Amino acid sequence: MGAAYPTLDDILEEDMHHWYTKFMKESPSGLITLFELRTMLDMNGMTEEASSYVEQVFLTFDMDGDGYIDFVEYIAAISLLLKGEINQKLKWYFKLFDQDGNGKIDKEELETIFKAIQDITRSYDVPPEEIVTLIYEKIDVNGEGELTLEEFISGAHEHPDIMDMLGKMMDLTNVLEIILNGQQKRAIN
Repeated sequence: MGAAYPTLDDILEEDMHHWYTKFMKESPSGLITLFELRTMLDMNGMTEEASSYVEQVFLTFDMDGDGYIDFVEYIAAISLLLKGEINQKLKWYFKLFDQDGNGKIDKEELETIFKAIQDITRSYDVPPEEIVTLIYEKIDVNGEGELTLEEFISGAHEHPDIMDMLGKMMDLTNVLEIILNGQQKRAIN
């Protein structure tokens, strides 16, 4: 195989006992806090948008809202990101984008998230403003400057270019690799 670390597919194929052992080594308390997640992602020097994005990711994975990600939430998050159905992912993206929780995504929320993603991935190929303009031109059927969950999902399905763009921008496998490889490095040290 030659790789220093296993692939994410290899990791997903491991049994739950192994996953649990890894989780408990990283978080002996059985819980991951927002601070621990930021530490895992090495957030030093990141912009306010990137920090806010990580907090929003944390909040969407903290399904019971108790301020911690437990093992069940951790496995659910990894499974969703790597193996989830497209509609499940779109619903998760929507929840992530809807920062104020009003059930709609406005242009500012979407632009803030895309800026944060670019800061984390350090990939600045297309300005977030252009991405947001394209999305709203194609899928804001009511022209209100806001997207409901239904508009977002149907618009993504109707426009493969937007679905592809969202898939590429929201691909968090690199973040999971940082977390998993970081866990392995800390376990070695």
